[in-house]
Amino acid sequence: MKLLPPGAAAALFAAGLALSPFASRAADAAGAERFIAALGDEVVSTLQRPDLTLEEAETQFRGVFRTNFDIPTIGQFSLGRYWRVASPTEREEFLLLFEEMIVETYARRFTEYSGQSFRVTGSREISERDVLVSTSIINADGQLVVVIDWRVRQRETGYQIIDVVVEQVSMGVTQRSDFNAVIQRGGGKVEVLLQALREQVQTAQQDG
Repeated sequence: MKLLPPGAAAALFAAGLALSPFASRAADAAGAERFIAALGDEVVSTLQRPDLTLEEAETQFRGVFRTNFDIPTIGQFSLGRYWRVASPTEREEFLLLFEEMIVETYARRFTEYSGQSFRVTGSREISERDVLVSTSIINADGQLVVVIDWRVRQRETGYQIIDVVVEQVSMGVTQRSDFNAVIQRGGGKVEVLLQALREQVQTAQQDG
């Protein structure tokens, strides 16, 4: 099963796009830009700590992921059509394993940060509720590292990220394709994916 692409910026986020059961408000491009800018500043500030340990990175990333990403929506979209056939128990375990996979895999990338800057370069409303915020990751010498677009949805309680597009490739779509392929090879059983995620998380924890 493939993991999401590496990189100091892409490592921070893995998300997906789907209809959400939660109430939403109308899209606000300026507010969405401020949300992403503040999030980027928070992460960069953390990464600038020279004494950051892997354990601390995992704790920081878990907090970022839980607070700023719609985990139920991410999970539902990533599982695709198999979300409908999964049992409540399977759905619950999948969301837990999905979060753990993201944290274990990408928290390690926190320690690879090497002085890049994070810049919001613009935004556009793409639906009644969603804004696509464009950002660039820039090296210390001013060279562009990667372009990332964030699909942000405004909730009653604030903003949440529901998709990340790295160099025009949706992370949500990529992850759903990977997960669906695992399930299909396993005869259409969600349990096959759950077992693969259990093994991946266990391996990552042992390596840590």
